[in-house]
Amino acid sequence: MTSVVFVHGTGVRAKSYEKSFARVVSGLGRVRAEVRVVRCFWGEEHGASLGLDGASVPVRTRNRGLGDDGPLDEDDPLAVWALLEVDPLAELREFAEAARARRGAGARPGFAPGRQDPWRAIADTVRGLSLEGVAGGGESLDELVRDLAPHLGPAGGRVAQEISRSLGGTPPADGIEAIAARAVYALAVQRAEGPQGADEPLAVDGADRDTVVGALTDRLGGTDRGGFVARAAKGVAVRALNSYLSPLSSLAHTFRGGITKGSVPASGDILRYQVRGAGVRAAIRTAVDEAVAAGDGPVVLLAHSLGGIACADLLAEPDPPAGVELLVTVGSQAPFLYELDALTALRRGDPLPAAFPRWINVYDEQDLLGFVGAKVFPGRVTDVRVDTRQPFPRAHTSYFAHQRLYDLLAPELPA
Repeated sequence: MTSVVFVHGTGVRAKSYEKSFARVVSGLGRVRAEVRVVRCFWGEEHGASLGLDGASVPVRTRNRGLGDDGPLDEDDPLAVWALLEVDPLAELREFAEAARARRGAGARPGFAPGRQDPWRAIADTVRGLSLEGVAGGGESLDELVRDLAPHLGPAGGRVAQEISRSLGGTPPADGIEAIAARAVYALAVQRAEGPQGADEPLAVDGADRDTVVGALTDRLGGTDRGGFVARAAKGVAVRALNSYLSPLSSLAHTFRGGITKGSVPASGDILRYQVRGAGVRAAIRTAVDEAVAAGDGPVVLLAHSLGGIACADLLAEPDPPAGVELLVTVGSQAPFLYELDALTALRRGDPLPAAFPRWINVYDEQDLLGFVGAKVFPGRVTDVRVDTRQPFPRAHTSYFAHQRLYDLLAPELPA
């Protein structure tokens, strides 16, 4: 029986690993039911933590001014989604500011005195949004709906409140439906991930996100399924992005302590691996040995991010574990570290050992932490590109929610 040892990447702890492991089991089970998926969880024992509770982080004592980043010059949908993950209401507030400017310029309201404010009717519809009937598009979509459903009501209520507060009394304008739908979705995701993102980031394929947002837009009476910014709303996202560049720089300083502590598992694991990586590699070796003993068949290493670096290092050692026939790295930096001459077991310029197994490297062009290896190791690495349709950093965490990944792997796994 073929065994696939799933090696996680940086920043992963027990709860997150179990969710990712279940997703891999389900995804591979749909395409290769006979394959056995084996755990390799190293994060708890060998991951990083702030042993002195953040004593090294300086305390910001006064505001030294805003950042001076330049403006964005294009309405990139992925950039807008990246903004909405920081502030789900940013686009809606920019839309409202434009509406108030039209009113201030003497625009006629467009509705008779005594008639219900049209924005109130829209707010009421937003407040009643649900995901009922949004399913059947695959297991990943169904899982996303289940994750978001408990949070959609509060998210819709918050967006409805913002519409009433900021748009009440302003002239009607096109394009609010898609903007409100995106705000509701982004808020629901934020709530599902817990305060300050304390829970595991949702691994969401961009196609599933667009299906949910499209359904919400339809229920609000809009038709913005294919395009991104509709009619009068075009350009709103760009203005919102530009207005947030400098304030975000200031906010990052203000909340540096919390940001640093929250980022330790992700960034700290990488730093710790560079000097304490032997423990991670030993954990992978043990998982491979146990898989060989239990399954009596070929072993595949399926490794994400930092896990791919550790696997490449392990397999390049003089005494690699026996039985590994295929290495699959996903969103990995191993080729990049080789080019930097920063791998543990392989110096830049050295070829992969003859015994190194077949290597498939999966990447998404939007994932800034995913690199390609075919030109780094000519003839030894096969690069496979996928498109999760997600902005970075979510593109880095969404591979295993992307059904195309499993479809591509199915014929490559040894029998």
